[in-house]
Amino acid sequence: MNQKILKLENLLRFHTICRQLHSLYQRRMLAQWRHVFSSAYPVWPAQLYAQPWQTDALIRAALSQHRLLVTKKEKKSQKSQLSSTKSKKEVEVWIGMTVEELARAMEKDIDCVYESLLNTAIDIDSLEAHSHLDEVWIKEVIKKSGMKLKWSKLKQDKVRENKDAVKRPQADPALLIPRSPVVTIMGHVDHGKTTLLDKLRKTQVAAMEAGGITQHIGAFLVSLPSGEKITFLDTPGHAAFSAMRARGAHITDIIILVVAADDGVMKQTVESIQHAKDAQVPVVLAINKCDKAEADPERVKKELLAYDVVCEDYGGDIQAVHVSALTPRAREVVHWRKYEQEQEKNKEDLELIEEKRKEHQEAHRKAREKYGTLPWKERSFIKYKIKKQQQPLKPKEKAGGDSNVLPIIIKGDVDGSVEAILNIMDTYDASHECELELVHFGVGDISENDVNLAETFHGVIYGFNVNAGNVIQQSAAKKGVKIKLHKIIYRLIEDLQEELSSRLPCIVEEHTIGEASILATFSITEGKKKVPVAGCRVQKGQLEKQKKFKLIRNGHVIWNGSLISLKHHKDDISVIKTGMDCGLSLDEEKIEFKVGDDIVCYEEKEVLAKTSWDPGF
Repeated sequence: MNQKILKLENLLRFHTICRQLHSLYQRRMLAQWRHVFSSAYPVWPAQLYAQPWQTDALIRAALSQHRLLVTKKEKKSQKSQLSSTKSKKEVEVWIGMTVEELARAMEKDIDCVYESLLNTAIDIDSLEAHSHLDEVWIKEVIKKSGMKLKWSKLKQDKVRENKDAVKRPQADPALLIPRSPVVTIMGHVDHGKTTLLDKLRKTQVAAMEAGGITQHIGAFLVSLPSGEKITFLDTPGHAAFSAMRARGAHITDIIILVVAADDGVMKQTVESIQHAKDAQVPVVLAINKCDKAEADPERVKKELLAYDVVCEDYGGDIQAVHVSALTPRAREVVHWRKYEQEQEKNKEDLELIEEKRKEHQEAHRKAREKYGTLPWKERSFIKYKIKKQQQPLKPKEKAGGDSNVLPIIIKGDVDGSVEAILNIMDTYDASHECELELVHFGVGDISENDVNLAETFHGVIYGFNVNAGNVIQQSAAKKGVKIKLHKIIYRLIEDLQEELSSRLPCIVEEHTIGEASILATFSITEGKKKVPVAGCRVQKGQLEKQKKFKLIRNGHVIWNGSLISLKHHKDDISVIKTGMDCGLSLDEEKIEFKVGDDIVCYEEKEVLAKTSWDPGF
């Protein structure tokens, strides 16, 4: 526009100069005519020469109006461009943002993002709220939503100037001066703190304090026989001096908590414990006034358990010392009382042991009189039969001859080995699972008679440190008889346990695959019937449509079976993972869902059972 105005102004100036030259020419001609015809012709009116200058004023006015109109048009076009630019919302995006983040930046819901990506190359079904989008799809969504895209710039952290001070080097250990350890005495008022310290420093500070109670923090050194010193702080125990006790707790290495054995845990005792915990200082418990008749140190230790002060006697790490500030004798009295208690308890234990020993000897004597004339083989067999008859019936024991039975034959190298095995078998207490039947036992290698006996009873032959010839093994193989040889006794018993376990039915165990909570309930129409549907969210693991399911309400299983439908949004799926929402329906139409119910996906596996018999090793 400026160039057009300049051209127009130059044209008008050229036109004005031409008119001025023409006017000068006419004036010269008029002067000449006046000189020739001095009085014959009239003078031309001045208005004839004013018209060109009036024309210039009109032209200048028109030019200013033209400029005004052109300027207004340009401002209007600029405003229209700005308004069209401002009408588009600016969305700040970045590379790798998720579907949920893009929707939040656009101030739209997630469905708006999905709709913008319809009929594109991206797989909508695979997109989740946490799925990351490429740059091309972010641009596509912004474009279709009619918004303006703005890429976010990552702010770079400013490098801070290092203003750290240079660390002072560690001091030479040879130049360090050791200080005395600081020990603070704390506890309830009138529990004997200062009196206890008076015994250490041979003074009577407590007698000089008003009312016989400490009202200041006192500090003094105690010299040990080795020449070392300890700094003791005495803090007031009265309720009014809590701040003093707190200061004493924070400047000490060890706190001695004084509790009167006849008074127990009091208010300032609890406060002192709290100060010690806040200062993280180890505590030593001094149970004072143990010389009194009504003293009960054990009651003090039990009361302190409520405040997490556990003495070594109760499995903790707090040392407890029984003292008497008046008489360095409390410890002697306590030790003597403990000694008397232990002696009394030992006497009672010895009497009980002697009584049990006599009962055992009498029972052994009667048993020997009953079986004394029989050889050990017959004696063991009779004991086994009696024990078997005395075994109580178990609830799960099968009735009649249909029970599960394992007949066995025991052969050993010597009598002692066979007797040891029979003694272990006497501990068998799992007849309700599988009955253990001893068919025969003896000494020597396995014979053909043993194989025939095992075949008759469908039993198993166990040999300990014995042999079975090739002929015997071949005969046993033909007759389907198991021969198990061992040289270690506990291996033989383990083999017997495995054989018993193999006779037990398998156990069906449930293994949980996933759990979901019901958040909403609704129904859909399929054909002419309505099907109840549960809207769920997977809380743990995953749901697999082909597995078994349970519906749990208030901790009780109200249904188990299979699913007929499992959907995510509107798509049928076979597996749904943790954190995802889904809708499902059961193979039982009469079951009604309730918000708060739990859905459990599980599978059943058969596991080999194991005998409950424990021989003790």
